[in-house]
Amino acid sequence: MSKINYYTQEGLKKLKDEIEHLEKVERPKLSALIGAAIDLGDLSENAEYHAAKESQGLMEARISKLKNELSIARLIDDSKLDTSKALILSTVKIKNVKNGMEMEYTLVAGNEADLKLRKISIDSPIGKGLLGKSVGDIAPVETPNGTIEFEIIAISR
Repeated sequence: MSKINYYTQEGLKKLKDEIEHLEKVERPKLSALIGAAIDLGDLSENAEYHAAKESQGLMEARISKLKNELSIARLIDDSKLDTSKALILSTVKIKNVKNGMEMEYTLVAGNEADLKLRKISIDSPIGKGLLGKSVGDIAPVETPNGTIEFEIIAISR
């Protein structure tokens, strides 16, 4: 059985857009480069041709990988999620019990994690620690430097 990848509407659109860009923009560019390199003559010593063919192979592998991801992608319907607990797509405000520092993260699938956007994977140590917790709960998180405890302050969508 194949692994299922869960996506938000935004993440699924981003995946589809990347596939479309590679197929409709990048693929024709590489084909043109290969054609131009062939026109240069002797292919056995044509560095431009070999570089373009290698780039084409890498791009086709990337397209194939993305299409495979798309084939096992499932859209998460956040309207049906329980808001009383920290689940995937929950925005969770937490406070470090030891130093009082507050942070807010949205829990997402690993393929959409982006720390700059404050989106953390449910498979990360913090994500795993927060999953299933309710407001007021203390979530112990295992880190290389020991356990850090976070208090759940708020959960929203």
